[in-house]
Amino acid sequence: MALKSNLRSAVYQTEKILQRARFSSVQAPKMGWPVLLGISFPKSGTHLLDQILLGFNKVAPFSRRLHSFYAEYEGESGHKRTPEQAVAWVNSLRPGDITSAHLFAREELMKRVCSSAFIPYFIFRDPRDVVVSHVFYVTDMEARHVHHDYYQSLPDFNARLNVSILGRPDPIIEFPNIADRFAPYLGWLDQPSVLKIHFEDLINDRAAILNRIIDHFLRRVPLQAARELLLESLESSINPSRSPTFRSGKTGEWKRYFTEEHKKIFKDVAGDLLVKLGYEKDNDW
Repeated sequence: MALKSNLRSAVYQTEKILQRARFSSVQAPKMGWPVLLGISFPKSGTHLLDQILLGFNKVAPFSRRLHSFYAEYEGESGHKRTPEQAVAWVNSLRPGDITSAHLFAREELMKRVCSSAFIPYFIFRDPRDVVVSHVFYVTDMEARHVHHDYYQSLPDFNARLNVSILGRPDPIIEFPNIADRFAPYLGWLDQPSVLKIHFEDLINDRAAILNRIIDHFLRRVPLQAARELLLESLESSINPSRSPTFRSGKTGEWKRYFTEEHKKIFKDVAGDLLVKLGYEKDNDW
């Protein structure tokens, strides 16, 4: 384990050196090179945003922070990490890193991430599509997931979708309902320095969203590179086949799977979540 960790550190440091040499002629911004941080709600385009942000390493001395992805829950055990662990991870990031995380909007973290040391992005998705995606992911795509065996034991897709909406009462492994799972992320929506991205817009109007991602970057890092070069760098970094959890790039798939009963229980537990996120004007859907 130590050997693997040392090897990753060596690769990371080597990439840092190579990137600095490659872009030695590019003047650093006044406040230094920031960390590019992609924050995501689970099953909302984490890998897609990560790939896009990595495109900036083609135009400036940014580098991937190897194996740095952070999640509030450990996938295989389901154990919830402590606030101290989240703070330690954020504080471990270095200028010029590109990284991503399922990161709760805690006060201390928001203060740090919304500083000049970071350029933060927050991607989220229609929670109805999230719960559908979660069923496929846990049941069919990730056999090591802590809930895999339980989902496999359920009689059919409808029963699994009920669990993804309502959560799973368990005194040891925390898995709240969809509204309670999203609640710790809502604080990011109120931060002006965080660019909010609807996954659906990135799929259906990619060029416009890539331009917004670039504009958000340029406000902190005023590169002189041509807009066409920046767009091409981000676009060419997108490769769904490199995402281990990518199933489909479609939006609105929940309409194929939600029964009237699913709609009812979702509305009961989610309240005005869809309205807050901009997916509905009211609860009449």
